[in-house]
Amino acid sequence: MAGEWLVVGLGNPGDRYAATRHNIGQMVVDALAQRMAARFRRHPRASAVTAEGRLAPGQPKLILAKSTGFMNVSGGPVSQLVKYHSIPIERVIVVHDELDIPFDTLKLKRGGGHGGHNGLRDISAAIGADYIRVRVGIGRPPGRQDVADFVLRPFGSTERDALPVLIEDAADAVELTVTDGLVAAQQKFHAPAS
Repeated sequence: MAGEWLVVGLGNPGDRYAATRHNIGQMVVDALAQRMAARFRRHPRASAVTAEGRLAPGQPKLILAKSTGFMNVSGGPVSQLVKYHSIPIERVIVVHDELDIPFDTLKLKRGGGHGGHNGLRDISAAIGADYIRVRVGIGRPPGRQDVADFVLRPFGSTERDALPVLIEDAADAVELTVTDGLVAAQQKFHAPAS
């Protein structure tokens, strides 16, 4: 697993969106940056902020990234980062919110469709779809609540209690993918809780 990895946390910029369900991907890369004691800085050639480092000595270098634009135009910044750092698509991990997975659940996969997620749609159009996705479950909106309204709202009080563990689990899933491979991470995080 030698070589650099690009880990992109999806979300929207600004304090207004920071604590919303749609920004869980950025929360996960913030947790990874803390583990590496790395600080985000404006990237010289991409519309993004990045933090670089290793999770432990001897492990591959990670380039953590958050777009400085809105989620539905994530493809441009991700494409700029891939080109600038010469990262093959096999070593691109995108962490994002997933409506089709219950809250507090993780799933990982390589490739596939966008499932109506505009951030994934834009990234796939820009670099192809064969990147790794760490899908962080946020569940479906209750009743007839509009999906866009639901994802742009902060987590509820019960969810906020579980959120720190979910974020750390997602960060662990990224780390295991980088060190041991996607299948190992899937086996750990897809297994039913004992």
